[in-house]
Amino acid sequence: MIVIQFDNVSKIYQRHTGQRLLRDHVRDWFRRSEAQSFHALQDVSFRIEAGERVGIVGQNGAGKSTTLSLMAGLSWPERGTVSVSGRITALLELGSGFHHDLTGIENIKLNASLLGFSRKQTLGMIDEIIEFSGIGDFVYEPIRTYSTGMVMRLAFSVAINLNPDILITDEILTVGDAAFQEKCLGRIQQFTDAGKTIVSVSHNPGMIKTLCDRAIWLDHGHLIQDGKASEVLRAYADHFAVSV
Repeated sequence: MIVIQFDNVSKIYQRHTGQRLLRDHVRDWFRRSEAQSFHALQDVSFRIEAGERVGIVGQNGAGKSTTLSLMAGLSWPERGTVSVSGRITALLELGSGFHHDLTGIENIKLNASLLGFSRKQTLGMIDEIIEFSGIGDFVYEPIRTYSTGMVMRLAFSVAINLNPDILITDEILTVGDAAFQEKCLGRIQQFTDAGKTIVSVSHNPGMIKTLCDRAIWLDHGHLIQDGKASEVLRAYADHFAVSV
């Protein structure tokens, strides 16, 4: 069963270069200048099936985060279509989805509510979320008082325990101690054993090799290679002379 499908997807951002006259804005509304356009993705197509563990690799500006934001429904393509089937949880930026003036427990309830969980269902998950995060009584403090590692712990714990069909992560395991990373990897393995789908971005090829069976290599918005993770990472390493 296909859960994520990109068909000839292109995403274009407009560059903003300082103060401009009103007539310039009016002119550009009717005629976009190629010099002002940044093509984050260009005619990208792929399919991801239920239960796959897919890593996306590439240099800065390759289009990795844009791809994830399109999957998560946070942005839309200029051309082509993006189709997603199933409940999705996205960790695209550390602490994204958290209101920093609310406490940890208030943010847990808010995130669960936004994903359609009832109050009863949410209360049934809270203890496990707190226990997994390991932040203890800090869950009753505002998020703005948390360290970076604490935010990461709570964000990951919320995402994995809300039991999505598809988990999307962007460098989420780059923060935190080794013990917590091992704990996360163990939970991700349980997640995939249950037939869930994972899509992960990382600048660390070793992490992609550990987490994923398949890899997609993007470069300047183009899909360069899609296949078995070990083969794609080897080609990527040879091209950029990096270690995997």
